[in-house]
Amino acid sequence: MTTRSIAIETITRPHRPRDLFGGLPMRRSMIGVVRLAASIGALLLSLACAPAQDYPTRPVTFVVPYAPGGSTDIFARMIAQKLEGRLGRPVVVENRPGASAIIAATAVARSAGDGYTLMMASSTPMALNVTVRKSLPYDPRVDLAPVALVARVPYVLVVNQDLPVRSVAELVKYIKDNPGKVSFGTPGTGTFHHLNAELFKSMFGLDMIHVPYKGTIPALTDVMAGHIQFMFSDVPPALPLVAGGKLRALGVTTRQRVSAAPDIPPLNEVGMPGYDTASWHMVATQGQTPPAIIARLNAEIRAIVTDPDIATTLVREGAIPQATPGPDELKAFVKAEIVRWGKIVQDAGIAGTE
Repeated sequence: MTTRSIAIETITRPHRPRDLFGGLPMRRSMIGVVRLAASIGALLLSLACAPAQDYPTRPVTFVVPYAPGGSTDIFARMIAQKLEGRLGRPVVVENRPGASAIIAATAVARSAGDGYTLMMASSTPMALNVTVRKSLPYDPRVDLAPVALVARVPYVLVVNQDLPVRSVAELVKYIKDNPGKVSFGTPGTGTFHHLNAELFKSMFGLDMIHVPYKGTIPALTDVMAGHIQFMFSDVPPALPLVAGGKLRALGVTTRQRVSAAPDIPPLNEVGMPGYDTASWHMVATQGQTPPAIIARLNAEIRAIVTDPDIATTLVREGAIPQATPGPDELKAFVKAEIVRWGKIVQDAGIAGTE
């Protein structure tokens, strides 16, 4: 008997071979198995997509890694208010300061990957900590997922009003005349505030004391009180204090003047040639959050930040609004920033110091 006749016979003989699936004929049973597998696959796909289609069904927690009042907190509350209206569910801001944003970032990284825990992240937890810290309990490239870029933030060098300095040159001379006695504040080791101070220190070979706080506002409060002498502050919380005569501004860290404070010169023009830094702030979530939920949040936050009223408010606060790219581009951006700032951290001599 030829192979062809066997094949035909297998299909047409009245006494067809039985298989293991309840005695059904082989051909019919295989078709049934394929259909069953397809049905199961469709069911699993629908179950996977259901959370994204229904999202959100309950309140969303928006974690801020610093104390209230700083740029990160300002941006989070601004976004949360608008996002709440667009999602139709409460968005609750929760401040979890400490350890240079590591406490908050770790909590988000270990949360359920369901889109109900967001974080207003600065470049510190998403990029700087990777090189500054000897080890991290999370990997921002894996355990966190960037959702949407919100703004770039310039910094401003501010000093206590009673300090006898009115320029970068005078501050440098004052620190050199008082080695090991002048203190500067930051919201924590490895923050962008700290990196700016370390760059300043290395540029002029200064001997000064670092005093870390749990947020920008506590540090600024101590500069005003004279407990510490100066700090590099993110522009938004510092501007009202400068305008009110409670702090003296010596310069901003970007090459361009800040629209909200055009009278403050760039440090690049007043004694720190080539100086040009700014941090960035983005919304992030747990790394295994479904892409559909991240895409929804990306679109919503992009619409919020590009709204003329919000953009105007951000500029008035001293920030530079960003029209966020998509999630995949943001992942590449974060990886590139880790490399770029890693080199700067190493050059500043603070790599692996914490």
